[in-house]
Amino acid sequence: MRFSVVETGYDRRQVDACLDELSLRLGRLAARAEGAARAGREWDQIRSDALHLCDFLHRRTAPVEGGQSRPSAAEREAAELLAQARAELEAAREEARRLREEAYAEAVRARREFEAALLARRRRESRVDEILAGARGERVAVDTPTAAASVRPGGAGRSAA
Repeated sequence: MRFSVVETGYDRRQVDACLDELSLRLGRLAARAEGAARAGREWDQIRSDALHLCDFLHRRTAPVEGGQSRPSAAEREAAELLAQARAELEAAREEARRLREEAYAEAVRARREFEAALLARRRRESRVDEILAGARGERVAVDTPTAAASVRPGGAGRSAA
C-alpha cells in the first residue's frame, strides 16, 4: 500500500480506494469460506451414503447360517466403488481443509493490512489536527518585519543603493 503524499498527509481518495479494495477482498474471502462450508455439507452427505452402502455390504456379506457365502461380482464391484468413494471423500475433505486454511489466512492478512492502514490514517489525521491547532494559536507581533514592509509605495520594491 503506497499513497501519494499531499499537503495534509496522504491522498484521501487513494486511502479510501485502498480501504474499499480491502473490504472487497474480505467479502470475497467470506464467500469462499461459505463455499468451502457448503462443500463440507455435500461431503457429509456423500459420507453418509457411503456408510449406508458399507452397512448394506456388511449385511450382504455376513456369513450365512450353516456355511460361508462367496461375494458375487456385483458385491465385489460395490466394495470397489465404496473404497473409491472413501478415497475421493478423503481427498475432498483434505481439499476443503486446505481451502478453509487458505481463506482464513488470507482473511487474517487482509484484516491486518486494513487495520494497519486505518491506524496510519488515524495517526495522520491526529497529526494534521495538531499542526492545524498549533498554526491557529500562533500570533505574530505587530512590530515584526515582514516581506511586505520592504515594499515602498510607488517603487519597484527594492531600495536604491
